[in-house]
Amino acid sequence: MLFEQKIGNPAGAAVARKISIGRVKLDGTVLLAPMSGITDVVMRRLAGRLGAAAAVSEMIASPELTRSGEEARLRLEGEGVSPHIVQIAGRDPQCMAQAARIAADSGAAVIDINMGCPAKRVARQLCGSALMREPELAEHIVAAVIASVDLPVTVKMRLGYEAGSLDAPLLARRCEAVGASLISVHGRTRAQFYEGKADWAAVGAVKAAISIPLIVNGDICSPEEAKRALRLSGADGVMVGRAALGRPWLLGEIADALTAEARRQPSTAERCDIAIEHYRGQLALYGVALGLRHARKHLQAYAANAVARSPDTRASALAASLVRSEQPTEVERLLREIFDLADGNAQVDLAEAA
Repeated sequence: MLFEQKIGNPAGAAVARKISIGRVKLDGTVLLAPMSGITDVVMRRLAGRLGAAAAVSEMIASPELTRSGEEARLRLEGEGVSPHIVQIAGRDPQCMAQAARIAADSGAAVIDINMGCPAKRVARQLCGSALMREPELAEHIVAAVIASVDLPVTVKMRLGYEAGSLDAPLLARRCEAVGASLISVHGRTRAQFYEGKADWAAVGAVKAAISIPLIVNGDICSPEEAKRALRLSGADGVMVGRAALGRPWLLGEIADALTAEARRQPSTAERCDIAIEHYRGQLALYGVALGLRHARKHLQAYAANAVARSPDTRASALAASLVRSEQPTEVERLLREIFDLADGNAQVDLAEAA
């Protein structure tokens, strides 16, 4: 159903470096960030086919994974994803080590440790970004996970917990010292959540502190922003998060801007096919009842991106019906109508331009 047509070296295209995570070599420098409720196996498969060099799983709580919970099992799924990168979270080194072993036994190629999640429910348990306030414990966790598996281990963090404690360079150095293979940094503090703008230049202090690859994350929504983030941070690659929701092809667009080769980007009709494939994949993964709930945020985003290309008021009305529908056949019909309106509008724009 999906295409990937190479079109050679566009004039003036920058050639991006490739990244190695330990012995795992990535074919590119654009990664999909881990996002709870978003980066399930369906989203990660699509992202990889559309140009992402790698896609990180949703955060999996280590106690839930060691208890073999159903939610953890679904988040651990990695069929059709290469490399399969599993992100785990927690604050007990031994529990994290056990979770890493379970992930490795399930086919993970890389283990990522979450030290950046700003969510209150995570921080209240002193996990995620809260670990940046306990660098010694954070180091012990990384060391325990590395000792438990014969896989590369990476760490995702923020600039710091708050403005007065931008400790990412120190923590990254500690992680590297015990064997971490790559660091990714979101250019905000935990206190900022997602407010303000990501500070890509501040991420440069982390790059200066370590010799392993660094990935910059936060507010990377376009090829132009990706180039600027790389320039300001000195990072080796970029990680795209919320901007990929409803447009997984964005990763390929950014990759094209950073590489000597490019893929033909999907037409409006092909984007519709991608949205429907995504929807069907979620129903297959979760079952219809739960899949409908998981799919809503994706459907809303696909529709919003299509509607943005069409001033036709019918598109907005159809989008509203789309997220309320609980009938799979109706959802697919509404998606096609929304994208058809966007495609018709695009054709008019092209005709007027000519």
